[in-house]
Parts: sequence; C-alpha cells; structure tokens
Amino acid sequence: MTYCLGIKVKTGLVAIADTRLTSGTEVTTARNLTVHQLENHSLFLMTSGLRSVRDKTLTYFNEVLKEQDSNFDKLYKAVNAFGEQMRRVVKEGKEDLESAGLGFNLHAMIGGQLEKDEEHKLYLLYPQGNWVEVGQGTPFFTIANSGYGKPLLHRGLRYQTNLRDALKDGQLSFDSTYVSANDVDYPIDIVIYCKDSFNIVEHRFEREDLAGVSIKWSELLNQSIQNLPDEWMNSIFNQVSTPNQSDAA
Repeated sequence: MTYCLGIKVKTGLVAIADTRLTSGTEVTTARNLTVHQLENHSLFLMTSGLRSVRDKTLTYFNEVLKEQDSNFDKLYKAVNAFGEQMRRVVKEGKEDLESAGLGFNLHAMIGGQLEKDEEHKLYLLYPQGNWVEVGQGTPFFTIANSGYGKPLLHRGLRYQTNLRDALKDGQLSFDSTYVSANDVDYPIDIVIYCKDSFNIVEHRFEREDLAGVSIKWSELLNQSIQNLPDEWMNSIFNQVSTPNQSDAA
C-alpha cells in the first residue's frame, strides 16, 4: 500500500507520494512518482497497485513518450496513451494474475501542462484505463491508503487556496495517514508546478525533515480541542455522578 495525493488549485499543482512498498512480510522503499519534462511538455505520474504491473505499464509508457512525445500537445492525449498501455498490460497478464489469485489493481494520477493546454490539468486513471479530471468543487485526488487524510483536505482545501497552503494541507494529510497506517512511510516525494511555467520542481523529504511540523501540528490539535466550546456537553455531564472524597477513600 502507499499514499499518493494530487492537488489542483488556481495557481498550480501539488503532488505528494510516499515510498513504502509492502509485499507480504517484506517492506522496501521504491519511488512512486516520476516526472517527464521536455521544453513545453511537463507532466508527473503517480501510481499504486501491483509493482510488477506498475513497472511494466511504465516501461511501455516511457517508450511511447520517447517515440511520440511531439504528438502530445495536450495532456489528455498523454493520459489516453497511458490508459492504452494499462489495457495492453491487462491483456498480456490477466490470466496469469487471476491464476495467482491477484487482480489488476493499478491506479494512476497524471498532472501537468503541455504546450496547447490552456491551464494545468490533473487526471485520475482507473485500472480499466478510463479517466476523470479533477474539478474545482473537490480540487484533489487520492489513491491507495487515502481514508485518514481526506477529512483535513475536505475541510481546508479550496480551489482558491494558494500553492504554499495547498502544500501544507497536503503534507498534513500525509501526516494524518502516516501516524494511523503502518503501510505508509517516509521518505516522501513532492512535486510543485506553477501554472504556465512548464517547470516541475521535485523534492524528497525524510522523516526527520518534517518531524518538527508533525509535533507542532499535534500540539495545535490538542489546543484546539481544549478551546472548543463545550456547553453542549452539560446535558450529559449534569447527569454524571462524581463520587465524593469520602466515598473514594
């Protein structure tokens, strides 16, 4: 399992992916986020699912990019090409996977901007190769172990959020997942893309790099809980009997 998050706000894109790979009892570190950048072709790709299926699909897709990159002037065309490679891998390995009791569970996110895109784009691809595009109403996608981090994103993230705050929301979403799930872990890879820049910035963070942020976030959460109005609880606690000191003795 892993954790991948893609965010689209008005001024750009944020992508966060952890590097935890669990196979049975074996735990390893592997990159789940890749970047393709050539002149006015800027895209990133994140995946979750069976590692063998993921690697084969990416190998095929990288060949397509090398051979046909100039044909992709809008991001959806590259997304369609990736979907075609997903379906190709399904045809080649479906019987073997099913005989081993496994399913084709590859999910992917592709974001970026190509030369004829009017703005930056973010797409979610399903195992069947079909896709949906992120909208302004809910400006993010998550794949894999996503349940723990979603509430914070739903409450705090908006399409008008600036890139710095979007990254904060995203990192705290990962932190919420990290402290709750044993199959998500550091290091994490982060990508930032500013609208119309055609320049993707990548950075990797280790656990110790963000430990202070995690501690501070926990402190702020505890303070917020203590500061919340609690008059609504009076109807409950007025009925609670508290033993006096002599009874307790």
